[in-house]
Amino acid sequence: MLKKTLFQLHWFFGISAGLVLALMGITGASVSFQDEILRALNPTVLTVEKRPAGVLPPAELVRKLEATEGKTVSMLWVESASGNAARVFFTPPPGERRGQMRYFDPYTGDYMGDAVGQDVFGFLLRLHRFLAMGETGRQITGACTLILIFFCLSGLYLRWPRQVASWRAWLTLDWRKKGRSFNWDLHSVFGTWCLLFYLLAALTGLSWSYEWYSKGLTRLLSDAPQSERVRQRGPAPAGPAPIANYEAMWSSIYSNAGPDLSVYNIRMPAVAGQPATVYYLLQNSPHALARNQLNLDPATGDVKSHARYAEKSLKAQWLTSLYALHVGSYFGLPGRIIVTLASLCMPLFFITGWLLYLDRRRKKRQVRDARQGLAESHSSAPAWLIGFASQSGFAEQLAWQTAGQLQAAGLPVKVQSLGSVSEDDLRQSAHALFVVSTFGDGQAPDNARGFERNMLGRDLPLKDLSYSVLALGDRQYEHFCGFARRLHFWLINQGSNALFAPIEVDSGDQNALLHWQQQVSQITGHAPTPAWAGARYESWTLSQRTLLNPDSSGSGAYLLGLTPPGPRDWQAGDLVEVLPRNCSQAIERFLAGLGIADSDTVVVDGLAQSLEHALASRQLPSNRAHLVGLHAQALVDALVPLGMREYSIASIASDGVLELIVRQERHADGSLGLASGWLTEQAPVGSAISLKLRRNSGFHLPAEPVPLILLGNGTGLAGLRSLLKARIADGQQRNWLLFGERNIAHDYLCQDQLQGWLSSGDLALLDLAFSRDQQEKIYVQDRLRESAEVLRKWLAEGAAIYVCGSLQGMASGVDQALVDILGSEAVERLIEQGRYRRDVY
Repeated sequence: MLKKTLFQLHWFFGISAGLVLALMGITGASVSFQDEILRALNPTVLTVEKRPAGVLPPAELVRKLEATEGKTVSMLWVESASGNAARVFFTPPPGERRGQMRYFDPYTGDYMGDAVGQDVFGFLLRLHRFLAMGETGRQITGACTLILIFFCLSGLYLRWPRQVASWRAWLTLDWRKKGRSFNWDLHSVFGTWCLLFYLLAALTGLSWSYEWYSKGLTRLLSDAPQSERVRQRGPAPAGPAPIANYEAMWSSIYSNAGPDLSVYNIRMPAVAGQPATVYYLLQNSPHALARNQLNLDPATGDVKSHARYAEKSLKAQWLTSLYALHVGSYFGLPGRIIVTLASLCMPLFFITGWLLYLDRRRKKRQVRDARQGLAESHSSAPAWLIGFASQSGFAEQLAWQTAGQLQAAGLPVKVQSLGSVSEDDLRQSAHALFVVSTFGDGQAPDNARGFERNMLGRDLPLKDLSYSVLALGDRQYEHFCGFARRLHFWLINQGSNALFAPIEVDSGDQNALLHWQQQVSQITGHAPTPAWAGARYESWTLSQRTLLNPDSSGSGAYLLGLTPPGPRDWQAGDLVEVLPRNCSQAIERFLAGLGIADSDTVVVDGLAQSLEHALASRQLPSNRAHLVGLHAQALVDALVPLGMREYSIASIASDGVLELIVRQERHADGSLGLASGWLTEQAPVGSAISLKLRRNSGFHLPAEPVPLILLGNGTGLAGLRSLLKARIADGQQRNWLLFGERNIAHDYLCQDQLQGWLSSGDLALLDLAFSRDQQEKIYVQDRLRESAEVLRKWLAEGAAIYVCGSLQGMASGVDQALVDILGSEAVERLIEQGRYRRDVY
């Protein structure tokens, strides 16, 4: 809860105060080397010729300056051996704080003229300190400086890595990342680099924003706080002018400072009766603001007090050097350069913070859009209940499309996950449509298991309910549409009335879906709507192919990179449907002996193409007896199109490339599987691959930043890898991965990346199970049992479990391990709460 609250405050303050801090950073960096820049722009004004006789004493300088200008000197700044021009300030006119400033030659007392660019730097300094807005701006910059301190501390907490002693976890940037991941790295890693300098700048800069803070620092750091001078703001007080005896003052200054005097600054009091203040530096001063302070009687030169920098305690030296700490000159030239670079980086955090914020907003908007946002209904008629049970998100998509069709007919609708449908929802509904898929071999999807347990095993009279069921399944399983059939028979037994017979859809069959649309149109009395337009297959470019497990005793696993034809977006956990193709050798073997040339022209979907091109997308049966004697067009018409293959996406959209992890399938005769062979070997790099994205909402990340437990084996790492990438891009580090394969020497897929995440703290825990590396085989579920206490602790902290990989073996083993550790009721509760999600095959 604390982390979530800090995160929300961090981005809220970032988008509200970030622009001011960016402006303060740029202006602060601009004035960091003001003196050097001005001297470079005004060499004849700000640089003087050194003379062996040395600079003139203050009394003679003041007489010449006052005689020339006709004004009284209020402050004198002289560097005795630097070759820089000296500065003089004259007494301000009544009602003003500071008088005219002039540059002069300390060796002759001659004026040097006006410096170009001073007004620009003066304006930049006013922007930096108070946005050139007076007291209102001072309050704004002060508040933003306080927020900067919060940024530093909350940012440190939010990215605190598990390997706290690893410098790589703190300070390294992965330049290979793109999009959101790279923006997050820039924000967090550069923030770590700059953190100490921002804290130092903020803690010192607040003394110019708040009087209470300045007084507090004085009380905390000064050796004698009661004698410290309080900063005066506003015009000088009225009263008689002081009497100035510069010969006497110079005698006291020189006698107290000694021959190592390098710089002195005489500041006359505003009225008589107050002491003059003299700040001076020695040649061996550690930095330009390691000032010694003399308080003198301006008429007699008598010393009232003398504070030597070298005699102060360290904390009092910090107080004296507050500005030097603020700009970094306390640490010499390297310190100034580093602080300047850190200040220049301030806009980077504003920009990357906004990009990350907008990306989060965009993703939330996409989630809302994915629900096909229905317009508010003003009908007084009872709402139609649309219940869905979805494992991969397809049933949910169809449920919202069905709701849209009903609403287009003027009917109010209420769309709910079947897991949230209560007894009252069923009793109070006169009409209901259920769009449900079946998971595995006849099981209910995870989000409907609670409904099945709580509802289907009891009697609930529903005589007033009229319903129908759209059942999604795959006929390769023995219990095709098993859960949907159980739901249908239960509703019949409760006395419900079927609006029309259940419609069963095999692997997304479009004809069955069109039949569902037509039936819904008939019962609503509304004209049939056009067939629902699904996502179209597009040509993506196979841009990379890397073998991940060379010399493995198992089949090759490949990391594939696919480049989209234009900007495309998907969420971590989503899937792709790939249309495989037959290779030219398979087509050549199939046509051998049929007496047909692969160059013959045929027409498919109204387009003329070669027979070879057409056969690349058709199933080629091994028994060709029924095809002998057919001409080219008849042959193509007799063959069934190839079905799609489904793969988990292993990357996130901000990577700019869609990645898959695909294992080669080998048949008993040694030949490659159709889809895996096409993708991993037969399709040339650079060729086109037909695929479409498919939303898999059941495997999306939780809405809240809870800890995540990820379990998978083999190429099941793909789906988990996309989730990890998205979590890392969002700065979430409570990630625990349990991954299994054969041998660590050859089958540690994406080893460098996983170890890098572990080192950086983006993976809090990494447990590996390489089954063939020891006599007794060890699997992922065994590692989970070994870490039972850690599992309970993480779940108590709100963790969610994600499993990706093979249904038989790993997934079922993990399921049994969870039941053994937590109990079956606890596992069911996790499923119902959406904290146990599976993407298995």
